[in-house]
Amino acid sequence: MQHAFLRIAAEVIRQADATNRADAVLRAELKKYRMSPESSRGISKAVFAYYRWWKWLGNKPVPDQLAEAMVLQQRFSDQPSEFTDDELAVNAAPSWVGGEVTSSPEWLRALQSEPKPWLRARPGQGLELSKQLPEARPAGEGVLADSLEYLGERDLFCTAQFHAGEFEIQDISSQLVSLLCDPKPGQTWWDACAGEGGKTLHLADLMQNKGLIWASDRALWRLQKLKRRAARARIFNYRSALWDGGAKLPTKTKFDGVLLDAPCSGLGTWQRNPHARWTTVPADVRELGLLQSNLLAHAAASVKPEGKLVYAVCTLTRSETGEVANRFEKDFPEFSPLRLQNPLPLGKPPTSPLWIWPQDCGGNGMFVAAWQRKSV
Repeated sequence: MQHAFLRIAAEVIRQADATNRADAVLRAELKKYRMSPESSRGISKAVFAYYRWWKWLGNKPVPDQLAEAMVLQQRFSDQPSEFTDDELAVNAAPSWVGGEVTSSPEWLRALQSEPKPWLRARPGQGLELSKQLPEARPAGEGVLADSLEYLGERDLFCTAQFHAGEFEIQDISSQLVSLLCDPKPGQTWWDACAGEGGKTLHLADLMQNKGLIWASDRALWRLQKLKRRAARARIFNYRSALWDGGAKLPTKTKFDGVLLDAPCSGLGTWQRNPHARWTTVPADVRELGLLQSNLLAHAAASVKPEGKLVYAVCTLTRSETGEVANRFEKDFPEFSPLRLQNPLPLGKPPTSPLWIWPQDCGGNGMFVAAWQRKSV
């Protein structure tokens, strides 16, 4: 059976390239076979271990590389001190990253660790959910009690609690973005790059299903998936519309708050999606920085006086974070920076903007900046 796992994993690696992401190829390959969730997890772990430890593997047949990668992953899990900071600095990420990211041994070690699954319970229901799913552990108290790390092996999509809409599977950093938005019941918000709607649903929950949220994306299939997710979660205070990111906005509504969770290089997800380490290039990062600035400029037009504009990206490159924020503040003096308090108990004061690092949160890396439009 182990040989069959390696064969399927090797086929995923054979097909994956810069235009065919390993995670997408993996999903497609797994659909071809009828296997247990445990078997699917084993193949997935092998594929991701391969890309996480790729520069350690040498020139040998892919099945042998996969087997060695799984051994390295287990060694790192059991004895991380066996791997030196110098080794990680050379092998854990491409060399160009040093020009874009303030790297640290802690960050590189986080990249080599297997990612944690996170759940988001409905507001105020985290403790009750942890009783129903004993493998789920709340991240903290207060609002963090609804963010749960999942330590079990069950297929969560098959649980009665998931089908009842009692939780979403959502990385803790994405949950923090919605908490930082801090929407109020009765307000009007726009989730401008909503994707499949994870943050839209969280914003709606925080608004107690009151007020109105516009959710837009350039892909209709993502908005259709949002519709199915919203029905399961019993979220009804939203409207959806296509938006290609251009100057023509999906609505003339002026909003109390706009969240722009912009397309990015995804460097903050390299722990969860290690294949992207070896397919992303510096030109991608620079081009995305310009795209993000254009999106911000267009979205800003929809913010009402004293309204809030929140910019979030799951990356940590300078070109897509601080440089984008600084450019916006220079071009739009009618917006004042807002200081943000990280909900995680890190003992740090509010900052403007906010970097969320994987080694601090146990999830994806994230950058968040926020501004308030000055009153007329």
